Amino acid sequence: MNPLFKLLMKFASSPKIDMQEDYVWVRKIQQLFSKTSVEDYDFLDEKIYSAEDDHEIPVRIFYPEHRKHEESIIYIHGGGWALGNIDTYTSACVNLANELGRIVYSIDYRLAPEHPYPAGLRDCLRVVDVLLTPDTDQKDKKWILMGDSAGGNLAAAVLLKRRAENKRLPEKQILLYPLTHWDHTEHSPFPSIIKNGYDYGLTIKKIQEYMEMYAPDEKVRQSPYIAPLMADDLSGQPATLIITAEYDPLRDEGEAYGRALKKAGNEVEVQRILNSVHGFITYPPYVTPLVEAYKLMNNFLNRS
Repeated sequence: MNPLFKLLMKFASSPKIDMQEDYVWVRKIQQLFSKTSVEDYDFLDEKIYSAEDDHEIPVRIFYPEHRKHEESIIYIHGGGWALGNIDTYTSACVNLANELGRIVYSIDYRLAPEHPYPAGLRDCLRVVDVLLTPDTDQKDKKWILMGDSAGGNLAAAVLLKRRAENKRLPEKQILLYPLTHWDHTEHSPFPSIIKNGYDYGLTIKKIQEYMEMYAPDEKVRQSPYIAPLMADDLSGQPATLIITAEYDPLRDEGEAYGRALKKAGNEVEVQRILNSVHGFITYPPYVTPLVEAYKLMNNFLNRS
């Protein structure tokens, strides 16, 4: 790993950062840096009404410069269920649309701690339900569900919920370094939590703080809709690509989820990006880990 980048990761791993106290200013910094990015792109903003909680859910639609495929991507952003929105992920979704040649629909779900579990999940379920229940003239439209980190967790939960309710599933799913387990302390069953949990930006301290904001009750965190690895039945899932990062504390649980899906009879591909850390989907498109990830995603999506 580049020594300067490793030093930056060390700085970002400072134990002085407390997400439960500092999430507000972290959001403001993210929004400040994303403002210029948003102004540089063309997109379409829509809203989907949720009668369940009486509010509107923003959805931003990104069209690729050269559309090569008819199916579209529903994207759920990361950020520990507490950070990120369609503005901070605009650059990432523009790059995804262009690199994959598909339209991308980005969901702006409600965030913790103001809106703890299951608020964000309900928003994602509502948007997916609307998009996968198309008008007559779009009944054959195909969909791909995709998410990174906490967004990958939400994507997995959406599919588990829809399968349990016998609802239509997307044709494929892509999970980028997803959170799939509930315990991220020193007692975690996954070695990468300890090995990579202190020096690479995303620390086990931060993960625990995010978890506590999203689901304060530890017993609730063990629900399969927060910890998909706890699900009793993982069968009946769409073809899945899971991409992990070598120096990510969530690496092992993401790969374990892939093995569990495969054991349940699903078509699964698990790929680890070497010399990479958590969160690379937001990097510039020419950075090596992201170039490799785009190649893996294209290969996966373009197979019949």
